[in-house]
Amino acid sequence: PRGPATDRHEPRLNKMRIGIDFDNTIACYDGVFHAAALERGLIPADLPSDKTSVRNHLRAIGREDDWTELQGYVYGARMDLVGLYPGVAAFIAAAQRAGHDVFIVSHKTRTPYRGPAYDLHEAARGFLAARHLTDPAQGGIPAERAFFELTIAEKLARIGTLGLDSFIDDLPEVLAEPAFPPRCRAILFDPEANHPDGVWQGRRFERHGGWDGIAAALLGRDAA
Repeated sequence: PRGPATDRHEPRLNKMRIGIDFDNTIACYDGVFHAAALERGLIPADLPSDKTSVRNHLRAIGREDDWTELQGYVYGARMDLVGLYPGVAAFIAAAQRAGHDVFIVSHKTRTPYRGPAYDLHEAARGFLAARHLTDPAQGGIPAERAFFELTIAEKLARIGTLGLDSFIDDLPEVLAEPAFPPRCRAILFDPEANHPDGVWQGRRFERHGGWDGIAAALLGRDAA
């Protein structure tokens, strides 16, 4: 008979262990950096509202340090501005109703690289709690199933330790890491169609542009 170390990586016919990244997979920052930069008087009001435009503007005027500090401000103090991607809460609730185990596994530094020493892990946990994603009574997961690691290497190790059957992330470079568990189904969340063909550096991924597609692919008729 096979031991636990092998069994935990076996694909499950009925019950799955599903992992989800946090930033830009659950938490949607559309317009948030623009709003925070306006609040701090860093950009003109007519600047396009996407994060890249804000970053490029600050870099172009020699304010790279302000951009770095702005990121810490958003991730640490202004998670109240951040929304959920449409369908993610419904997916988590549906997966659990169908008997699957759902985990959140992310990586981020504990404090920002510059500016006030916000606890970024606690800010993320507060975001999840405020939106009931760690409230099982409202379709969320148990709070102890949300993991925030300090590095990508630790994130990948956690995915392996949890024995996840599938993992959803917006970063193809994470899914392509040699340490990504080979028997874990890698799913690329790509709402902005940055990789419309599902290919990154010659490697093809299972790609979905929204949570409805992920729900159909993973849960099928249980997604309703």
